[in-house]
Amino acid sequence: MRRYLRLAVLCLACGFCSLLYAFSQLALSPEEGAGGGGGKPQARVASWLAGGGRGAARGAGSAATAAHPGGAHRCKDFSLCYWNPYWMLPSDVCGMNCFWEAAIRYGPKVQPVERMHLAVVACGERLEETITMLKSAIIFSIKPLQFHIFAEDQLHDSFKGILDSWSFLQTFNYSLYPISFPSENAMEWKKLFKPCASQRLFLPLILKEVDSLLYVDTDILFLRPVDDIWSLLKKFNSTQIAAMAPEHEEPRIGWYNRFARHPYYGKTGVNSGVMLMNMTRIRGKYFKNDLTTVRMRWGDILMPLLKKYKLNITWGDQDLLNIIFFHNPESLFVFPCQWNYRPDHCIYGSNCQEAEEEGIFILHGNRGVYHDDKQPAFRAIYEALRNCSFEDDHIRSLLKPLELELQKTVHTYCGKIYKIFIKRLTKSIQDRYDRPPKER
Repeated sequence: MRRYLRLAVLCLACGFCSLLYAFSQLALSPEEGAGGGGGKPQARVASWLAGGGRGAARGAGSAATAAHPGGAHRCKDFSLCYWNPYWMLPSDVCGMNCFWEAAIRYGPKVQPVERMHLAVVACGERLEETITMLKSAIIFSIKPLQFHIFAEDQLHDSFKGILDSWSFLQTFNYSLYPISFPSENAMEWKKLFKPCASQRLFLPLILKEVDSLLYVDTDILFLRPVDDIWSLLKKFNSTQIAAMAPEHEEPRIGWYNRFARHPYYGKTGVNSGVMLMNMTRIRGKYFKNDLTTVRMRWGDILMPLLKKYKLNITWGDQDLLNIIFFHNPESLFVFPCQWNYRPDHCIYGSNCQEAEEEGIFILHGNRGVYHDDKQPAFRAIYEALRNCSFEDDHIRSLLKPLELELQKTVHTYCGKIYKIFIKRLTKSIQDRYDRPPKER
């Protein structure tokens, strides 16, 4: 008796599934007997699913109606779906069987991994500095990184050898690019300020497929995850296209407000050593300028500005950026000095209040302070990260010897406040390496 019951249940289940399949096929192709083109409804189903929902379906439906003048297509709204059997659908609606549609539409979806794009330009003797900067970005960051490295040809093999040896980390990808400027003025751009520095001005025009980018100088060190400065992109309002820190906090020691012979942003200008960019907006914006009453695109404004101010600028491409944002102040997001902390913030006494309160987030060792004895606190941080490996234990053990080195620098103004150099660094190491892997 049990055997017959099992057989009956199995037959009922098979019959039910067959009916569902038949209904779904009828729902997908009800117009075949009404003169509609065979195969078109199925194509429309694929289009709707690929479009991701109802808005896309309505767009497709409008296109289909236009393709059949005279109202020959009887489907009113293909985006509707019904749990009812097909014969209960309204006569002018091509519905989908929701049993099948729901399984496709609400099934698990794999989200693409967001990568943070970081660009740097390296020329001359900047290989070691650049590698140390990239290492600091990798050590603390959470999301994967995409490095865009613009370097002189003779440095490419060295970069490739070192970065390929880090491939076991599986936390970054990189691309190497040659140094390139517009051909008609290449030498003029290359010699502006420091060799190759003005390459950053052309990144929006070269990396056309990149939406947003963080540009940094080679002498930058990250003391907290790149994720944190990357998140500032979400704080941009609708008019802002880039973010930088002020050149000075204290106007009495400011350079631009005392010596500049050209327009500059704000009270003391901005420093371009750390520059966060929404490059899609940069490429699409028309900039106000003092060259003409007509607004100009990014690629069109650079050379005319250089020609006009060539004899008046000292800091090259940074001065050109100051001129651009002087005329377009609504386009700049200004972040605090702790995101671009330089010797100027402490050599005459501490003048970055945010760093005193929360610590230094990004260290900028301009003026060559990583390689001389003028600012030993900066050099101590650089050497600690340069010599650090990627092993968790090595990173955890970095702090104690570093603090001892910093205590030897208290005879300098920057050394007297050495604790701000390791305040955020300590937290970054604890957050990233002292927690169980699942909590990181």
